[in-house]
Amino acid sequence: MPSPPIRIRPGEDGQLIVQLPYAPDHVAKIKMVAGRRWHAKEQHWTVPQGDGTLGTLLNLFLGKPVDVDPSLGAKQANNTGKPSSVALVSVLADLRTALQARHYSRKTEQAYSHWVSRFLQFHQGRPPAEMAEPDINRFLTYLALNEKVSASTQNQALAAVLFLYRYVIGHDIGDLGDVIRARKPERRPVVMTREEVRAVLAKLTDDKRLMASLMYGAGLRLMECLRLRVQDVDFSRNEILVRDGKGAKDRITMLPESLNTPLQDHLKQVKAIHENDLADGWGRVLLPDALDRKYPNAPKDWRWQWAFPQEHRWRNAQTGEQGRHHVHETILQRAVKEAICQAGVMKHVGCHTFRHSFATHLLEAGYDIRTIQELLGHKDVSTTMIYTHVLNKGGHGVRSPIDGL
Repeated sequence: MPSPPIRIRPGEDGQLIVQLPYAPDHVAKIKMVAGRRWHAKEQHWTVPQGDGTLGTLLNLFLGKPVDVDPSLGAKQANNTGKPSSVALVSVLADLRTALQARHYSRKTEQAYSHWVSRFLQFHQGRPPAEMAEPDINRFLTYLALNEKVSASTQNQALAAVLFLYRYVIGHDIGDLGDVIRARKPERRPVVMTREEVRAVLAKLTDDKRLMASLMYGAGLRLMECLRLRVQDVDFSRNEILVRDGKGAKDRITMLPESLNTPLQDHLKQVKAIHENDLADGWGRVLLPDALDRKYPNAPKDWRWQWAFPQEHRWRNAQTGEQGRHHVHETILQRAVKEAICQAGVMKHVGCHTFRHSFATHLLEAGYDIRTIQELLGHKDVSTTMIYTHVLNKGGHGVRSPIDGL
């Protein structure tokens, strides 16, 4: 049975209303549109209407059935002669194809599409094949001087444009020596003391406390924690397998002994939820790559279920299909932020601070830097070495002379 079409119609206050049949891919694509907003009660998205917005939406859902309100079609016809819409529609589609073919992550695809779109809009839709190094330099210089973006943001924009030329246009960019780059500051990671970690964890409850404890106790990144599957935890060896971490790398880290029993108790509750979902006719999860086609029964297998599933099943309003994804990152981020305020911690702390604290506290305890590098999954030990600068007594346990007076 064909899936229902995507519907686009005019809304109030210069907005476009987009009704999407639920699919993770649809949600990821609509989130690439600046200013988009989800309206849970009406079950639709709104995006600001501007020159080329409709063309951008049509490009995002290229190959999908789309119903466009006739009044928008007439309005868009007045703008289709502008090169910006034409260039954006064709280039972004090719860019996403090139990224997906190379198995780049969804977030990288969203970020690169955003910067390539900004690059084309900056040059008013000139075909990228007609531009060269000076045009790229002007765009990057504009970001640094006018937009005052950070060095990492400017480097991300440059990486997106270079990918466009190398893999979509088929042209290697030469010297970019004249580009004005934002100066990259040397910053030290914020680290909590053990007392602060204990105070923050004490303000968290249930699965949120367990997730935060895993981030601190195993050095997990936020999404690595949320994307854990049941089979990734080896209770007999006290190990956690992190699949497809940063840089598409797998690694093994520790499962803290103190979390072994709480995590097993948590998974018993998750299994009961999963069995109820199966009894209701659902209980399938998304699998990476094409594993669901290779192993048709795997999406219902207990081993592939998320360790931290959503509290409520999502429901496709058109098809009635239901399922569970893992907990959304914003839920844990908000909980940690509230816990930090309640604990009275005055530092600028977030979920990633647990990982920084994990590495620093292991160094303080005298563990080898190479071991910590493996646990964190750093490619280069120099990345791990940054934690030697945030130890309470310095990298070599130096004691201030004034403390001896």
